[in-house]
Amino acid sequence: MIPLSNFSDDDARKVVVRAVRLLAVVTVLAVPLVWWKLGWQSALLLAVGAAISGAGLWKWLRLMSVVIARMDTSGGEGKAHPMGSVLAGFFVTLALMLGALYVSLKFLDGSVYALVAGLAMGVFALTFEALRLVKAWTV
Repeated sequence: MIPLSNFSDDDARKVVVRAVRLLAVVTVLAVPLVWWKLGWQSALLLAVGAAISGAGLWKWLRLMSVVIARMDTSGGEGKAHPMGSVLAGFFVTLALMLGALYVSLKFLDGSVYALVAGLAMGVFALTFEALRLVKAWTV
């Protein structure tokens, strides 16, 4: 790992990408278990929650990258992505996530706890990656 003093924007991007990858792995492992114990509706709710969480992490990464690129561009030397289109994409994705939440809760008769667990997987993945960084910086 890298020391805290040399932590760059690209390193932050790598942390979020690893968190999204961990989220995908945990989802692939958890969905069959939930299907077996609680049924396909709950497994689908878990997958929907995890997909919403992963999409949220990915959009935050995109927003973070654009903001950092804008801050690093000094005097028009580099070309940053337009902030309006990135923000519009972020809010459209947010609206789609809310729609997916509504539809999944309305039409699937599975466990709401499975949906909450899927949504919490993103927090778990980011926390896990943050703890890995803290451990690397303190050891």
